[in-house]
Amino acid sequence: MKVSTRVEYGLIALTDIVIHSENGGSVSAPDIAQRENISHKYLEQILLLLRQAGFITAQKGIKGGYSLTVSPEEISLSDVLNALDSNILAGMDEESGENKGLASAIKSCFWNRINENMNSYTEGLKLSDFAEQCRHSISDNWDMYII
Repeated sequence: MKVSTRVEYGLIALTDIVIHSENGGSVSAPDIAQRENISHKYLEQILLLLRQAGFITAQKGIKGGYSLTVSPEEISLSDVLNALDSNILAGMDEESGENKGLASAIKSCFWNRINENMNSYTEGLKLSDFAEQCRHSISDNWDMYII
């Protein structure tokens, strides 16, 4: 499956905000861009989409930045994916006509099942759990040296 950079960076940005805004703080776009090696200009466009979808709010000023509008426990990954790309979780269109050949059977038996599983998985996965999995994965990748 191919996922657009808008979706990939949107998930990265939102997860970064969850991880780095603990205790009610906000996270600046330049900090996200630097930590995650994303173009600041492109990141601002993605953050605008996330703001329009109602996931984050922007605060201006010295201590400004972005913070979640609701708890990450209330946001499912399917909501985020659909806000960033309305086609990513969309089902395949049904073919018109009487063609019920092998192509139709494969679509029904394979592609539609994959889509159903992906929808089910992302609907059940909350942003809080996703962020915790990412945080755990990051900490597992750190090498520890004792001198």
